[in-house]
Amino acid sequence: MVVAMVAASMASGLRIKAMAELCCYLTVVLCAFLVPCLAKLTTIEHPVKPNRSLSFLVVGDWGRKGFYNQSEVAFQMGRIGEKLKIDFVISTGDNFYDNGLTSVYDPAFRDSFTNIYTAKSLQKPWYSVLGNHDYRGNVEAQLNPTLRSVDKRWICMRSFVLKTELVDIFFVDTTPFVDKYFTDPEDHTYDWKGVEPRKNYLSSLIKDLKAEMRNSTALWKFAVGHHAIKSLGHHGDTAQLIKFLLPVLKDNNVDVYMNGHDHCLEHITSMNGAMQYLTSGGGSKAWRGDLKPDDDVNHSAKFLYDGQGFMSVEMNENEAMILFYDVEGLILHQWKISKQLRSAV
Repeated sequence: MVVAMVAASMASGLRIKAMAELCCYLTVVLCAFLVPCLAKLTTIEHPVKPNRSLSFLVVGDWGRKGFYNQSEVAFQMGRIGEKLKIDFVISTGDNFYDNGLTSVYDPAFRDSFTNIYTAKSLQKPWYSVLGNHDYRGNVEAQLNPTLRSVDKRWICMRSFVLKTELVDIFFVDTTPFVDKYFTDPEDHTYDWKGVEPRKNYLSSLIKDLKAEMRNSTALWKFAVGHHAIKSLGHHGDTAQLIKFLLPVLKDNNVDVYMNGHDHCLEHITSMNGAMQYLTSGGGSKAWRGDLKPDDDVNHSAKFLYDGQGFMSVEMNENEAMILFYDVEGLILHQWKISKQLRSAV
């Protein structure tokens, strides 16, 4: 009887300990995914290839259930992904049109993601940020780790850092920077849970970005956001990012800023610095037809295509090669930067 009582007591204690550990785990998950503004940026590590190289695709503004040539772009991504043996995919936001996801059970997740990007080469992690259209839905649904039980590729957070042996990639939640979504939302409703009070959220985000970038020892530094810093597309430059984010990127010698938002493919280079601005927002609906003139004396447009497509990056310790592809998988533009020379070719 005594032995049985002791055993029962031990079992009860183990259950309590297990519950405590589970609660601790859930707390960590909630902190990482639901209230990132209260903690440092989440860091994810991704290995490089055995030869110390890395390759990945970049696509944005895609989630339209296969329409507007989304399926055709996805097919070519699969083909190029196989050729390059990609390690992962980056999504620059506006993942689900027109108004994000309604919940973790929203069929749009499968209809616009799982059932579209079916190629074997694309069965790799998808590191994703939110776009303004995603903020019109249930933001927490898109950030919820539960979606990984539906499709294990899906990794989406507001802001985070992807670390590899070659490059640190800083993913930035840019939508809360844009004033008009707060002052003139038109007929749209935005989900600002986890963002308001906005001033505190942005202050914390900039502080965390500065700390992470300052502490980075990576040879290369890339940044990803949904909104453009520099663009000749329909939306153009984002004034708030130029004011608040760009100085942080410049101070920390970020090599490349990649974005979506404008539904085009674009490469703009700085005339007085090493940073390159790359837009990959051609994942589905495009051909807007209202490109802006290239009249900025401080920047030069190397490439601009008002159509659908995506981008690839191949890199090693010495150089990074970036290619833009159209909806048929044809190479439209390529560009190489040498880390040793710190100049674009």
